[in-house]
Amino acid sequence: MERAELIRLLGATLPPFASGSAAMGVVVAEREPARFIARFTEAVSGGGPVFLADPNWGEVERAQFQSIIAHTPLPELTEEELQAAGGQLAQLDRGWLCIPTGGSSGNLRLARHDSTTLAAAVRGFCTHFGVSQVNAVGLLPLHHVSGLMAWMRTVMTGGTYLPWSWKAVEAGERPVLPLGKGDWFLSLVPTQLQRLLGNAEAETWLRGFRAVFVGGGPAWPELIEASARARLPLAFAYGMTESAAMVTALRPEEFLAGGRGCGKVLPHAKLAWADDEQGRIVLGGPSLFRGYWPKTRTGEFWATEDLGRFDSQGSLHVLGRRDALIITGGEKVDPAEVEAALRMTGFFSDVVVVGEADARWGELVVACYPACDGAVKAEPELKQLAAYKRPKRYVAVPDWPRNAQGKVNRTVLRGWLESQR
Repeated sequence: MERAELIRLLGATLPPFASGSAAMGVVVAEREPARFIARFTEAVSGGGPVFLADPNWGEVERAQFQSIIAHTPLPELTEEELQAAGGQLAQLDRGWLCIPTGGSSGNLRLARHDSTTLAAAVRGFCTHFGVSQVNAVGLLPLHHVSGLMAWMRTVMTGGTYLPWSWKAVEAGERPVLPLGKGDWFLSLVPTQLQRLLGNAEAETWLRGFRAVFVGGGPAWPELIEASARARLPLAFAYGMTESAAMVTALRPEEFLAGGRGCGKVLPHAKLAWADDEQGRIVLGGPSLFRGYWPKTRTGEFWATEDLGRFDSQGSLHVLGRRDALIITGGEKVDPAEVEAALRMTGFFSDVVVVGEADARWGELVVACYPACDGAVKAEPELKQLAAYKRPKRYVAVPDWPRNAQGKVNRTVLRGWLESQR
């Protein structure tokens, strides 16, 4: 899809040529959905690069962002040169949309996408789920790739996007989904799903969706099985900003039939393994990002830091991040495995496992949890885990660093933990 076609779908008018100021780029940092959509549409139709930003960033993230966008790979063009190019900036046909990523690791970057990469992701999504028109109730912020792609699927398929408040959903104020006008989709983080489980009216509402995507963090086994018993149409998926959201997805019918994991690879995507004996996931396909601004990526494939495997049904299981592994006494510990076991105890509303430097063991396994849960009076029984995987310390954190997408800023958490020593 050309940029001009996206501008048309957004309901804007393609200008006769891009201005020199447009080449400098436009920042979209709106919290309210209607304002974001209006500002985004204006920015896209302007012809220059578009930078999405999180309006909730602190001073550190804002400074990183400003430093990144200060660099431009574009030459200065005269009005005559722009007109000679047919009214379009050829240099900006690729990678003009910059979406922030990496905030949870402390290293902010801007993944370069464009209408072609987004359209490829939408086509693969529609084929995988067997739909031609996508409607979505939007609970996630639009500056994040998950929220943005939920909206883009509706824009590119002629569907309806209905922004809504999570607080309203939790309070019982849920939109009625029109029947016979396309399929409806919703995205939740695990903690949101947990709060709706057990509420008969909420579960009935969730069953009205073609699929309810669960992301933002790993769901624990007890939550997954309770959702299956409630016959909820869950769809676990794997993807990231660099891949324009999901590249694998478990269809709801597969989930309700007993399937688990993140599902099979979508038609537009490619998935392989890095040649490093660790099972690192390598991605390819037309939805893959063009590089991190201001640079351009080369090569057909891009290696992630995620470890994974396929099960006998071809469903992807993500085993955690290579750079998150804890090495204690020479043994490797996957924090996700320990976190899942801790969540099953019911002791914690949330929990994150990190490694803490230790002179004797190299790293200690430490479980951090929100201080509002109260003090851990007795260590939870974790007999299913080997002794070296069990946390050596439990730490209550007063200011829990989880963002609107359900992700914990582990860098902030480690920094706070270090400051308490």
